[in-house]
This record gives sequence, structure tokens and C-alpha cells, in this order.
Amino acid sequence: MTHVSPTPSPTDAPIPLVDLKAAYHRQKDEIDAAIRAVVENTRFIQGLEVVEHERAFAAFTGTRFCLGTGSGTASIHLILAALGIGPGDEVAVPAHTFIASAEPISWRGARPRFIDVDPLTGCIDPDALKASIDGVKAVIGVHIHGRPFDLDAVGAVTAAAGVPLIEDAAQAHGADYVRADGTVVRAGTYGIAAAFSYYPGKNLGAFGDAGSITTNDEALYERMRLLRDHGSVRKYEHQIVGFADRLDTLQAAVLNVKLPRLAEGNERRRALAAQFTEKLTGVGDLWIPPETPNRRSVYHHYVIRTKHRDALHAYLNERGIGATIHYPRPVHLQPAYAFLGHRRGEFPNAEAWADEVLSLPIYPELTEAQLDRIVAEVKAFFAGR
Repeated sequence: MTHVSPTPSPTDAPIPLVDLKAAYHRQKDEIDAAIRAVVENTRFIQGLEVVEHERAFAAFTGTRFCLGTGSGTASIHLILAALGIGPGDEVAVPAHTFIASAEPISWRGARPRFIDVDPLTGCIDPDALKASIDGVKAVIGVHIHGRPFDLDAVGAVTAAAGVPLIEDAAQAHGADYVRADGTVVRAGTYGIAAAFSYYPGKNLGAFGDAGSITTNDEALYERMRLLRDHGSVRKYEHQIVGFADRLDTLQAAVLNVKLPRLAEGNERRRALAAQFTEKLTGVGDLWIPPETPNRRSVYHHYVIRTKHRDALHAYLNERGIGATIHYPRPVHLQPAYAFLGHRRGEFPNAEAWADEVLSLPIYPELTEAQLDRIVAEVKAFFAGR
């Protein structure tokens, strides 16, 4: 097998999966000033920047309430805790996701009930959920790779079963869903509550662990607010046993600088994704998840699938292109969940995604030249097979 790569240029530099340095330098002066302001006023815990972020992100998503948290995983845990999920309960969650979607279920002493995914989108399959929903106390749907899951179809299943729907929106800041009546809803506004992650590589990323929760349910919001901060109603008065899951003020300050440019960055991602799709369609055995007009992805990841995934992954990495695999092993087959007794073949669509999916670099700072270089290398790989 002979691969003929494009002629390298001496100026060719590695293309990372996400270029955090470029993102920082794009807003360096504003970010540095925001961090300096927090350091100088020393309000490191529950500073005004946290309140400002909560108000701004609630407005961005179109929800009544936003609660800053320590991470996206903490957000899911706080929602489950506030809903009273506990030992003996089961919570449905897709098998194709990062383990953080399932871990908080286990923290509550409950049990994840894994659900297979739609073969075209990788999102939770409404039909598979309907067939397995009896007895669950809640459902977590994941907007995987930045694409919303089918909110109407999944919502119909959860409504019929009388169980709350939680959105894991960790990868979907600004993603939109068009309902059957034409109404546009933003990821994070449909379920009883939604968990967002601000992990540094996210579309809206902090400089460390951080997250938030959005909801329109005031009573749930108030309970989560108590749980987030040691169950405290005022200093040294603790109404319930809670946690230490607050959003750090320094992280909120960074997020406040970045949030006004999130929509612009998402549109850039969509434009880059359209170019990738146009230039890679028909190359080798590549399968590119189709656009779903009623579900506008924000392309946290640009994913392709191929039977030659591992070889292509290695080939691109050897040439300085930071492609990666999200996620090489579905959650039901993780060693951490071996005690549940699942076997390969139980969730075939999730397993196919795990076996074939590859994420190419995508971020607002990616240049046209970098994109063309990635495309050229992918084509060179398949030309040599």
C-alpha cells in the first residue's frame, strides 16, 4: 500500500484538534483584563462575575434560570440530586456518549439503563427509548458532537411515560432545534433542565473545569442552588446536605469575555463543516453524518466514519493532523460498567459509531489553508489503498 501525501511545505505546522492558544490570543487583552479584575478585587468565590454569567447565559439560551457549576458532570449530578434520583432507581442514557453522562447516575446510587442510538445521527434513538422506558425515573438525552437529539420524538416518549427529560448539552452551546410547528428552540430549553460543560475545548470553554445548568423550573432551580453550595441559605446556615459545586469566579470572568463571540464562532464552525462535507463527500468509503435541517449542529466535533478508521487516524496523526476518536468504546462496554453484564452486540448502532467514528480538527480559528491540507491528506490516504 502506497500513500502519496501532498508535498509538504517547510511552513507546515501541526494542526491540533482544537487550537486553544489561537483562541486565547484572539481575545487576549480582554481576557487578561477580566482575570486581573478578579485578582484585584479578590472575590474568588461567588463573585459578581458569576451572577453576570448566569444572567447572560440564561439570555443566550432563552431560559429563565442559569446556575453556574464546577463542571458539566457536576451539573448532571445536581439535576439528578434535585430530582430525588437515588438508590434503586434507573436512569436511561445513550450508550454512545462520554462516560460523564452516566457517572452521576452511579454517584446517586442509581443504575444507568443504556439506550442504543440513531444510526444516522449518533443521538439517542426514540424508538429504542420507547421500548426500554418502563420503570426508569428519568431520561438523559445527549446532544452528541453538537447536534441536538430529536427533542420532539424523545419528549413525546418521556411525556407519555411521565418521567423528566434531562438534556446533556455539554457539546451543544447554541445548537438549535426546529419543532414540528416551526418553533425554534435552543438546546438547553426543552427538558426539565440541561447540563452544560465549559471544559476548555468546548465551543464556549473556560480555562479549567466549569459548567452550568439551565432550566425554566423555578422550584428545581432553587433546590439546585441550595445543593450547589453546601445547602446554605445564608452563611453558616445549612438547610440541606449539599455539595461544593460552584462556578469559580475566575472562570466566570473568562466566560463573560468569550460568550459575546460564541454565536460568531458557531457560524464559523458551520461554514467549515460545510466545506469539509463538500470536499470529502465521495472520498473512499467515508460516510459523513447527514445534515438534519430541523437540528442545527454547532459542530463541537466534525465527525466522519470509515471502516479504515484506525489506519486513517494513525496516518493523519503521523502527518501532524490532530484527528481523534470520540469515543472508541461505548459506555456499556467500559470496564467501569462491567458489573452490569452487558455484552458486545446489545447496542449495535452505538458500537458501530465507536468502531468507525473519527473527529477532524474544527474550530473558529482553523484557516482555509489548514482545512485544505486536512482534506488533501484524507484524500491521499484513500488514494493509496
